[in-house]
Amino acid sequence: MKAKVTVMLKTGVLDPQGEAVRSALGALGFGGVDAVRQGKVIELDLAETDAARAETTVKEMCEKLLANTVIESYRVEIA
Repeated sequence: MKAKVTVMLKTGVLDPQGEAVRSALGALGFGGVDAVRQGKVIELDLAETDAARAETTVKEMCEKLLANTVIESYRVEIA
């Protein structure tokens, strides 16, 4: 089973990398980009065969390691 975790900074948390990308896009002539939020995607191959248990386990992984839940939110997709 595969899991995909998308981790993003929470709304209201300063995103200096996103701002740097927005600025660079403007400098390269890509106008009209008002804001950029940068995050990360983590893909996991799991031995688990039950989707509900896999999702629970991956959420636990996020809470303990994969995301800093003070400043980041995460989304889990199981396939």
